[in-house]
Amino acid sequence: MIRTRAGYTGGLKENPTYRALGDHSESMEISYDPSVISYLELLEIFWKSHDPGVYSRSKQYMSAIFYHNDEQKKLAIESRQREEAARHQKIYTEILPAARFYPAEDYHQKYFLRQRPDLVNELRVIYPGETFVDSTAAARLNGFLAGHGSYHSLEAELRDQIPPDEKVRLLKILSGNGR
Repeated sequence: MIRTRAGYTGGLKENPTYRALGDHSESMEISYDPSVISYLELLEIFWKSHDPGVYSRSKQYMSAIFYHNDEQKKLAIESRQREEAARHQKIYTEILPAARFYPAEDYHQKYFLRQRPDLVNELRVIYPGETFVDSTAAARLNGFLAGHGSYHSLEAELRDQIPPDEKVRLLKILSGNGR
């Protein structure tokens, strides 16, 4: 992943917020490098990450895939059909055209990373002019802290993301305090 951001999409209301969501759904925006991970692999992760057989009465919490082109739409529909067949149940995931994405408030971003103020502070030193929410390193660290990936894979992934001295400090913080 290059970047992940929590936010709102799918509705018409301008500048939605958590307290004034309007007709949007809570969502996640994923920026990725297709030479590293494919759209199909992202769909597999999506299906494994929640129970799409649960019907949501609320648009805010509905299960949805927002596609950006005809190929993504086709792949999303085919993957939903495979999931229904494999699970032997109705899948309630909507497949909709992507609409404008509005990032959620800062306190909704990078949940696992926010539980570690020492790491947040370190990232803010490394990226003084850039919000850590938009950094690839923050996305990688958040995923690692959520239990995805090994310490060694994180170390390799951060190799090109962070200057060497800062990388050493971040990894030292992580190794000293566990996940």
